[in-house]
Amino acid sequence: MKVAFVGKGGSGKTTLSSLFVRHLARRGLPVVAIDADINQHLGVALGLDEERAARVPALGDHLDAIKDHLRGDNPRITSTAAMVKTTPPGAGSRLLRLRGDDPVHALGHEVDGITLLATGPFNDDDLGVACYHSKTGAVELYLNHLVDEPGEYVVVDMTAGADTFASGLFTRFDLMFLVAEPTRKGVGVYRQYTDHARDYDVAIRVVGNKVQDDEDVAYLRAHVGDDLLTYVGQSSAVRALDQGRSGVVLEERNESALDLMLAEVDARAKDWDAFQRQAVEFHVKNARSWANRAVGEDLEKQVDPGFRFPVAYAR
Repeated sequence: MKVAFVGKGGSGKTTLSSLFVRHLARRGLPVVAIDADINQHLGVALGLDEERAARVPALGDHLDAIKDHLRGDNPRITSTAAMVKTTPPGAGSRLLRLRGDDPVHALGHEVDGITLLATGPFNDDDLGVACYHSKTGAVELYLNHLVDEPGEYVVVDMTAGADTFASGLFTRFDLMFLVAEPTRKGVGVYRQYTDHARDYDVAIRVVGNKVQDDEDVAYLRAHVGDDLLTYVGQSSAVRALDQGRSGVVLEERNESALDLMLAEVDARAKDWDAFQRQAVEFHVKNARSWANRAVGEDLEKQVDPGFRFPVAYAR
């Protein structure tokens, strides 16, 4: 299953995504964690020191190699240069398996049973000439070409705010966890997300964070209704993890919240036809908006109308 953590800056989405990833790994479940936030902190949240986290290879720095691999011998893609972030797979494309032997997962850093991938931070060469979508494009291609099986998980810590909706990336997930503090700003991002996602059948569940009492829970419930799945309270264990301490046991109430989140993910139905249909829809939209001009050819021809994902199961 493909899962995203989203929310406003400072809401705690990186902390909650790292707790969820650790929760999966402790159960022996295969998980890939992707840091797709412009502020790259997921590696540290998973227990790496700053130096090791900074050494995780940036997907954005290897985009050409990733494209070349995924393109395979797909005759509809004329060159690696003609492959853009929204290019969907077709006959001849190379599909990915979770933690497989491929140029994408080869960039991963293993930490406590977790494969960590990172888009990479903005650097001096990017300032003033590039947007962060030049980094997250590698994540969109990865998700577009990944055939994930039941009991496998990709967890993406997204950039803050509603920037996810600047491309079709928001449709690549089976479920989005929107992390919201019990404040007006916290629930404001929820309204943005639901407004943008309404027409695309994107599943969003709210996870309250920094909740102190029943009044905070009531506030969240009043503003997000039944979309509130669970909440995480103030936690000395989380503070200890943030300080880099090991052997920390999460409070029972917060551990139960993670159990609820995992159950919600596992209950989601998987619709591969819809997944591919939305990939095509946003590729066509991007082609007509900017990509045809940027590449110098009609990228709508990359769409393979007969392509179906080779999955032998139904959810």
